Amino acid sequence: MNIQQIVSFFAFTLLVAFITWWKLRKADTGSQQGYFLAGRSLKAPVIAASLMLTNLSTEQLVGLSGQAYHSGMSVMAWEVISAIPLIFLALIFLPKYLQRGIATIPDFIEERYDKPTRIIVDCCFLVATGICFLPIVLYSGALALNSLFHVAESLHISQGTAIWLMVALLGLAGIAYAVVGGLRAIAVADVINGVGLIIGGLMVPVFGLMAMGSGNLLRGIEQLTTVHSEKLNAIGGSNDPVPIGAALTGLILVNTFYWCTNQGIVQRTLASKSLAEGQKGALLTAVLKMLDPLILVLPGLIAFHLFQDLPKNDMAYPALINKVMPLPLAGFFGAVLFGAIISTFNGFLNSASTLFSLGIYHRIINQDASSTQLVSVGRKFGFAIALVSVLVAPWIANAPEGLYSWMKQLNGIYNVPLVTIVIMGFFFPRIPAIAAKAALLFGICSYIIINYLVSFEIHFLYVLFFTFCINVLLMLTIGLLKPRATPFRFQDAFAVDRTPWRDAHIASVGVLFAMIGVYAGLAQFGGYHTRALTIVSYGIVAAVVVYLIYSSRRQRRAGLVISSSALKDK
Repeated sequence: MNIQQIVSFFAFTLLVAFITWWKLRKADTGSQQGYFLAGRSLKAPVIAASLMLTNLSTEQLVGLSGQAYHSGMSVMAWEVISAIPLIFLALIFLPKYLQRGIATIPDFIEERYDKPTRIIVDCCFLVATGICFLPIVLYSGALALNSLFHVAESLHISQGTAIWLMVALLGLAGIAYAVVGGLRAIAVADVINGVGLIIGGLMVPVFGLMAMGSGNLLRGIEQLTTVHSEKLNAIGGSNDPVPIGAALTGLILVNTFYWCTNQGIVQRTLASKSLAEGQKGALLTAVLKMLDPLILVLPGLIAFHLFQDLPKNDMAYPALINKVMPLPLAGFFGAVLFGAIISTFNGFLNSASTLFSLGIYHRIINQDASSTQLVSVGRKFGFAIALVSVLVAPWIANAPEGLYSWMKQLNGIYNVPLVTIVIMGFFFPRIPAIAAKAALLFGICSYIIINYLVSFEIHFLYVLFFTFCINVLLMLTIGLLKPRATPFRFQDAFAVDRTPWRDAHIASVGVLFAMIGVYAGLAQFGGYHTRALTIVSYGIVAAVVVYLIYSSRRQRRAGLVISSSALKDK
């Protein structure tokens, strides 16, 4: 472990901690609204930065790079296809959530269906967070930091012991941020770390390409695009981790769950200052997702060119940063990785605390609990689930099929059934609570049987799509046979200003064509004739950007005129 690495690591980490403390020194983190929803005060840039950094963490840096090392660029579908669900979030889900003024997704489930359905959903979220998701975040983070800082070699301990040590340190740091500071502390730290992650994340492929070109960046790019250029193809085949058919069916559903109904993500937008700010934040996040192939997937392809004998695919990213990062920057990038890990870990930890405190504890155990009691209980539960995650994390090393694929398959047990009942609850007001329970039971059981107990050669994303279709038919059938006595109606809670962003639909068109342009541009490496589609897509994106700039300036001028008139009237 080099002294330059240590200095740059602690310098950036302490800078983030100091700025976060300074921003929070007068903030409300003791009340229910302040702790769980940041006082509903977040603006679009903060929302986007927080969403991106909660989403971008080492389980993706390590897992997606590992998949790309083995299979190529087509695995970028996990990230780029997210643009579609983020449009859904901005235009469909968020307006309804903010209309009700909910703090958690299960709040909506209880209001739309009933308390038992809400409890089932709460338990699914909590089990998945504590046993499935958070341990993977800690393990992948420990793997990356151990490789970057050579912890095992420096302390003369085994690799397994080093992973345990790093997992424990990451868990303690996450507890300090999430359990003590709440959502506002997470959001403030995310903005700073988000900038660092984008800078650091883009540096890895740049230095990697320079290493491929023996110090020459252009020569490295030439080698990437000519030697094994087929690995740049974005269109996944039937034997790839994400076939294109699965990307346009089951993957859209999985990402819709993640971006539109997953408490750990949606909680950032529920804390929006207004609907317009939330919509801007969601669509800005969709734009930023277009950078993910460079940050998350390209390093795996570069590692494929540099290393041919890695023992595990998931070692591709740690091996690459260990080889190409200059020592002074290695500490900075380690601090950025640390921030990304902590952001994801404490973001979902805060969400789990919210679900338990406002859901299970307040609804079942103590209905008369005060706001102070709920925050206290949330902090204690967050501490407990963090400890569970720390204990489970090191065992993830035994995961089959690679870290990322295994995580997504495991999460498939509950995510599509949950997104199904939310969507059906939105659009079919007569569907009763029994239909939601039946869909949850059928969706979870059928997926486990087909994907784990019976040997069918079907991609798990297709399985999720089929179970979604059957669940929809099941809920519609029950709704016809035994409808609600009265249709469900959305009542306005007047929690925030619900005036929508007037350019949200135009911006959504730009985001959609940006996604198509990214796919069409890379599909050419697979022999597809998509150059014309690429040019048209980016032309539409350019037109949308010009329109948004013009519209923003026009609205700003109109606001100045109104302000001047108001001053004259006074």
